[in-house]
Amino acid sequence: MRMEIEIRQEPEELAVSAEDMEAVRRAVLTVGRLYGAENAEVSVTLTDDAHIHVLNREYRHVDRPTDVLSFALTESEEPEIVGAEGNEVLGDLVISLERVQAQAEEYGHSPLRELSFLTVHGMLHLLGYDHMEEAERIEMEVEQRHVMEELGIAR
Repeated sequence: MRMEIEIRQEPEELAVSAEDMEAVRRAVLTVGRLYGAENAEVSVTLTDDAHIHVLNREYRHVDRPTDVLSFALTESEEPEIVGAEGNEVLGDLVISLERVQAQAEEYGHSPLRELSFLTVHGMLHLLGYDHMEEAERIEMEVEQRHVMEELGIAR
């Protein structure tokens, strides 16, 4: 068994480079390796602000676009969801490439770094990390830094 990663774009005409796809794949695989989720399935949708805005409003009741949404399938009391080849299905990530670009400019680093970071952030959510409480936020930041260092992408 190995990690299954599906990466798609919505809308289909959205421009997504091979470099973007590889950055997402690398970040997902690195989180999987570091956190013992090598035999899992993850779906990643790269999208625009309009599409993620609709999802954010529908699922989080927040009426604006956001950078990344994580839909974990292991949060419920349901039995473990098993996909192809007996892999555990972790869930879905949705990332706005428009937010990636804007935040990269805002923070003064490359869009590829921002895309990698948001993928790592979303993956950690799928694995149960959160940042609602201060202690959780600090722990998640430590984990994010650790993964980014493993990827060779420091601040």
